[in-house]
Amino acid sequence: MHIFRELYFFILRKLEHFLPARRLIIVNDDSLPEKIPLRSIILARDGDEDWCIGFKCPCGCNRTIELMVIDEACPRWDYCIDHNRLPSLHPSVWLKDGCQSHFWIKKGRVIWV
Repeated sequence: MHIFRELYFFILRKLEHFLPARRLIIVNDDSLPEKIPLRSIILARDGDEDWCIGFKCPCGCNRTIELMVIDEACPRWDYCIDHNRLPSLHPSVWLKDGCQSHFWIKKGRVIWV
C-alpha cells in the first residue's frame, strides 16, 4: 500500500504544472462554505477583515484545509495575490496527521516539499 501512495504523490507532483493554477475566490463570511470547489482557494472575509483561507488538500484525500490569517491567530498564515488573482501563502502548509502533506502555494500552484 505504501508504494502506491508514493506513486500517487509522484504523479500528482508531475501533473501540477500542466493543470490550471488555483484562483482565489472571496466569500463574505467569517467562515468557509461547506462545499469548496476543487482547485480553488477560498478567502473568508467579514467586512474589511480577512479571517481564513481554505481549500481541498492537493493530495486528493478530500480534506478541507483551513488556515487562519487574522492577526490574533497562532499559527497564522500570510497571503498575497498577484495581478492575475493568483494567491501565494507563507509559511508552507504541513499537515502533521492524516495524509501528512507538506507543500507551498506559490502563484496558485502547489510546490511539494
